[in-house]
Amino acid sequence: MKATIIGLIIIAAAVFAILPADTVGFGLGWGDDVLAFLRGGVPVIAILIGIVAVFIGIADMKDRAEAKKEEAKEKNSEAA
Repeated sequence: MKATIIGLIIIAAAVFAILPADTVGFGLGWGDDVLAFLRGGVPVIAILIGIVAVFIGIADMKDRAEAKKEEAKEKNSEAA
């Protein structure tokens, strides 16, 4: 319950900070700064997510190769 209340307070504070004071009549007017941050941050986050995806793909290929080797060993031991 505390976490929900704190979360709602933080969301309200963030909305208050983004609202333009001259249009709405209240707020801090940080909307342009938030957009600038997103414009700069989204490409960096996308690059990091891409790097993680490449590492996961490489690990998956290694796991598949290892599984094929183990299957081949099991077939050889059954045939013998």
